[in-house]
Amino acid sequence: MLSPLVRGILCCFVLLSPVVNASQIITLNTSGEPPLNTRQMTGFMDLVAQEAFKRINIELNTIHLPAERGLKNVNAGIDDGEMSRVFGMEKSYPNLIRVPEKIMDWEFVAFSPRNISLENGWQSLAPYSLAYVNGWKILEKNADFPNVSKVRNVKQLFTLLKRKRADLVLYERWSGLFAKKKLGLNNVKMLQPPLTVKAMYIYLHKKHRSLVKPLSRALADIKKDGTYLRFFNQTLGEFDH
Repeated sequence: MLSPLVRGILCCFVLLSPVVNASQIITLNTSGEPPLNTRQMTGFMDLVAQEAFKRINIELNTIHLPAERGLKNVNAGIDDGEMSRVFGMEKSYPNLIRVPEKIMDWEFVAFSPRNISLENGWQSLAPYSLAYVNGWKILEKNADFPNVSKVRNVKQLFTLLKRKRADLVLYERWSGLFAKKKLGLNNVKMLQPPLTVKAMYIYLHKKHRSLVKPLSRALADIKKDGTYLRFFNQTLGEFDH
């Protein structure tokens, strides 16, 4: 027969076990905008990331921070990871680990009411006044021209176009099309071709190193089994033109 002490210990263990076995919660920063990310986590990347974490028995939360602050928070271990960053961020933020399977490709494009030729790529932008969101590393690297304005968010970005305070603005394709429609900027066009197309990856703080491989496999499976396409049609389909 078990002693009262042992019975008490076992009882406590049973009571505590649901807490011990509860799903882990991961918080990812994002500076993304609708239709890729929303506060309600209903955007395309929200749905893809939630499903991937769900398949490895982890609950996902997101917080929306300015791009630069988000990177610094994750590198410092304040937050768990970043939802979408380009390849190589660990060079500048050594505590970040990239999940090898990309979450999606981003087209970095220019929007303008003017018919501006982009046949010379980034150098085509040099003669114009332009703007982009502060902290977007790829834009900071490639569009470092004299007449550049840096803003905090996409609303400020497209407001510059609306007020004719910039010849063009640089942003991600899907969120740019959404913002253009929301603000009623019917005269603004998405210029072609894209300035560049980059694979975007989830990054985790190194304390979550053990999640990298299973999360990468889950993302790959989502693409293979049709879930990825379903999420695309659900969130981005109306802008796919």
